[in-house]
Amino acid sequence: MIRTEDVTDVTDVTEETFEAEVLESALPVLVQFTADWCGPCRQLAPVLREIAREEAGRIRIVQLDVDREPGITIRYGVLATPTLMVFRAGEPVKSIVGARPKRRLLQEVEDVLAPVAPPT
Repeated sequence: MIRTEDVTDVTDVTEETFEAEVLESALPVLVQFTADWCGPCRQLAPVLREIAREEAGRIRIVQLDVDREPGITIRYGVLATPTLMVFRAGEPVKSIVGARPKRRLLQEVEDVLAPVAPPT
């Protein structure tokens, strides 16, 4: 799995944890379908970490290794890496193939982010 130091904001998911971490999440979840050998996935990793920290109350970000978890990869029709799939209420609602700069990626997922809670 693609790892760099200080990664606490992006969770790894497996066949065993996918349902609890993704399908049952109260927040929308962006799943990065990734692989150790995927160059664009490595380029995308710092972007996703930043988004995970900045948008923590609006979206969760997890990663799934396509080589270690082929069942989920096949189930959702993932044919290329990186594929980013956003799940909301247990259903895939958006799929994006390929790396993106942070600003563009945020624009592409804005419509599926949870609303910002008003200050109390």
